[in-house]
Amino acid sequence: MELRQLRYFVHVVELGSMGQAAQRLGVVTSALSQQISRLESELSTRLLQRTSSGVVPTDAGLAFWRQAQLALRHADDAARAARTARLSGHVSVGMAPSTLAVLGPPFMVAMRERYPDIRLHLVESLSGNLASMIGARQLDLAVLFQLEAGQRWSTTPLLEERLFLIARPDQPGLPAANAVRLEDIGDIPLILPSSAHGLRAVLNAAAARHQRALNVVAEIDGLAVLMDAVRAGIGATIQPGAAVARHLGDPLALIEIADASVRRPNLLVSLSDDELSPAGLAARGVLESVARQLVTAERWPGATLHKS
Repeated sequence: MELRQLRYFVHVVELGSMGQAAQRLGVVTSALSQQISRLESELSTRLLQRTSSGVVPTDAGLAFWRQAQLALRHADDAARAARTARLSGHVSVGMAPSTLAVLGPPFMVAMRERYPDIRLHLVESLSGNLASMIGARQLDLAVLFQLEAGQRWSTTPLLEERLFLIARPDQPGLPAANAVRLEDIGDIPLILPSSAHGLRAVLNAAAARHQRALNVVAEIDGLAVLMDAVRAGIGATIQPGAAVARHLGDPLALIEIADASVRRPNLLVSLSDDELSPAGLAARGVLESVARQLVTAERWPGATLHKS
């Protein structure tokens, strides 16, 4: 199996056409088709299915395509590292919006200082989406809030975040205490992420235990818009302290949710060590170090380090 064959195959899958792939690669279509056939013969399985409109990968081809992308990226990273004689490459890192707000900038600064030749790609999305992207090999590592069963990932418990009732100080019905139990929030109108969000699952489970539904008046999955709605007085929200890291404008009240079960774990998750590139391994170490420094310096509101 040659790297050339992997590149040919990846281009064909991405373009869905032998002809377009051959044109992109600068080879004749018959030579490209011959290399794909040799690859299928070596693997003893059909990778592509011809259709009237082009070609599509078979189930085996789709699985092979994901791993081929990873192998090609590692090969390119290795070539760049050999040319520059120092660590280089490309790393994709995913974080939820609230996590990225507090962790993203210092992580980027630390990577620039320690590994200036590593090209960093940051992705902001919901935790569930990030997990799917790692599974599809579209991310090297991510900070997640829960794990999916059966995944062969490298996982490091990082920290735990307390949750807060966040609202304008003049929000009607806002408790005067510094801490409140979830069951005592009462009828305060809440603006929360939708049920696809890991944070919402934590809150729904806690509310079910107390047999008292939360008064959700709106669902917003974008953190910036959600916080704008809170500042506009439409309702309060329940979020980790990191949600106010980008806060500008009038001050907001933060009242800690006292329930011990209402916490959000942060897990540093990556591809398995044998799949992760040297650049990915370096970035993982930097990310863990920066997160711990932020918590120790009390620059991550409401966060405590994992006990291990």
